[in-house]
Amino acid sequence: MRPGRRIAFDFGDVRIGVAITDSSGILASPLDFITNSADKLRTDLVELFEQYDPIYSAIGFPLHLSGSESVKSESVTQFASLISEITRNPIYLIDERMTTVSASRTLREAGLNSKSAKGEIDSMAAVAILESALNQERIQGAPIKSFEA
Repeated sequence: MRPGRRIAFDFGDVRIGVAITDSSGILASPLDFITNSADKLRTDLVELFEQYDPIYSAIGFPLHLSGSESVKSESVTQFASLISEITRNPIYLIDERMTTVSASRTLREAGLNSKSAKGEIDSMAAVAILESALNQERIQGAPIKSFEA
């Protein structure tokens, strides 16, 4: 795998979970979530991209268990379009089925409950999305589904 940070997002109507890798692209760690507000979202994203300079972005893409797109898929596609205005680096849409469940379980095992740890769940879901992208990259050279603006 080539060196460089990768960033991932778990898009939500209220909060967006964020995760980043180390500079070698091996270890995924949660960052603080960002608030999904029309007046501040772009500024927060620009700051993240300036601070971490990721070589690609991975965004959790909501699908039904059958594999078909969900109602929320359109919102995620619009979010991906916003990111494409900020960076020219690749953007990948990663199947996010079960990531929130996995994140909730991880936090529960750490002694936190889902009601008091909503922001942490979003960021841990972003870690799960990023780990999925990293696994696809290790196996195939890049994550599977590329976003085209």
